[in-house]
Amino acid sequence: MNEDIPSFDRFDHDDAWRLGCAIVEACRAEKLTVTVCIRLGEQRVFHVGLPGSSADLDNWVERKSNVVSHFGESSMAVSQKFVRDGDLAGFWTAFGLSSTKYFPSGGAVPLLVGGALAGVVALSGVDSETEHRIAVTAMREYATEASR
Repeated sequence: MNEDIPSFDRFDHDDAWRLGCAIVEACRAEKLTVTVCIRLGEQRVFHVGLPGSSADLDNWVERKSNVVSHFGESSMAVSQKFVRDGDLAGFWTAFGLSSTKYFPSGGAVPLLVGGALAGVVALSGVDSETEHRIAVTAMREYATEASR
């Protein structure tokens, strides 16, 4: 699924702010109650819980972000490849991962710089497909804008 995720020539804290704000605006336009998080390396550089969200969503974005950091691809792609018939326990066992730290479900995508994993963009609060779509669409739009 990484084929639809853009790679940036550069991406810094200011870019994280602008991309994060664009994601928040897209979520507000769709009236979504989500948490949005952007990490550069291990540092959380953008984090917003929209009205109606809860602290529980912070845990979900972290667990999905850990999947991206571990596998180097979107949490949705990992889920589609390795979770068979909803068997999450089999996934955690197969890879020796903790269920409290990893959750293979859509909503977290790799932040690529020069084709290499530099961070993660993650959303939680609605269905996986919507979270993935919003993140990737915002990243594509920002990449197009940044290249001008």
